Amino acid sequence: MTKKRVLITGAAGFLGSHLCDRFIKEGFHVIGMDNLLTGNIKNIEHLFPLKEFEYFHHDVTKFVHVPGELDYILHFASPASPIDYLKMPIQTLKVGSLGTHNLLGLAKEKNARILVASTSEVYGDPNVHPQPEEYWGNVNPVGPRGVYDEAKRFMESITMAYHNFHGVDTRIIRIFNTYGPRMRLDDGRALPAFMSQALTGQDLTVFGDGSQTRSFCYVADLVEGIFRLLMSDYHMPVNIGNPAEITLLEFAEEIIKLTGTKQKIVFQPLPKDDPKQRKPDITKAKALLGWEPKVDRAEGLKITYEYFKQALGKA
Repeated sequence: MTKKRVLITGAAGFLGSHLCDRFIKEGFHVIGMDNLLTGNIKNIEHLFPLKEFEYFHHDVTKFVHVPGELDYILHFASPASPIDYLKMPIQTLKVGSLGTHNLLGLAKEKNARILVASTSEVYGDPNVHPQPEEYWGNVNPVGPRGVYDEAKRFMESITMAYHNFHGVDTRIIRIFNTYGPRMRLDDGRALPAFMSQALTGQDLTVFGDGSQTRSFCYVADLVEGIFRLLMSDYHMPVNIGNPAEITLLEFAEEIIKLTGTKQKIVFQPLPKDDPKQRKPDITKAKALLGWEPKVDRAEGLKITYEYFKQALGKA
């Protein structure tokens, strides 16, 4: 039996590297691709000795060639935190548009099934709570976050066009806030920011009054959801995330309690177009995939805290 072959873009990133691990474990031949714009090669170094893993250093906004047969493509290449996409607005737009176009073309050529990584950010600052897949969103196309939100909205649109027009076998996942080992300490999102501040003795920075909500999904749960969606026969978007909602102020307090540090919480002005609420409606994922998150926040945060301690040399 020859192994099924899967191409994972953004393979050296937080989610991409966990996907590489999972597909190796499931018996696939994994082709990782990354240009290391925001990824870190350390996340996949442990796979380099394996004959069932190969790595291409490549920017998917340029033509993508993969020799041989290909069964699946997972497109996870993109800057994904506000700090990154504000620093790299054009690369963010290009990887969601040109990159997606190139990979859909490759899927068509290879007759491969492709799953694209969309985001809860397609809902923008939502007027509907929690957010079901049928909600069209409330996005500012010309605001600072528009480069990410609209890149992902375009990604969904062109993916559906390739599905409907060319008959490409497509899947669309809308990922809500995810956390776990291999997150970048400096990625600017709430969890790494709070943890690295707590571990380095800085006060924790909360934007606005901290009443905005987020819901955090542990990475192993997310990867399970991605795997199930890829193997399903459903081509419309599916939310994958953890519906346990928490305000950012409560979250900062949880982190201080977990780290046993005595920092203060300081408040900074809210960034423009920052979503006030974020909570997935996962009715579809439950019904279609039999999926729901299993790891509760206390357990997931403990594992993530140990990773951050080691990453900061505090273990």
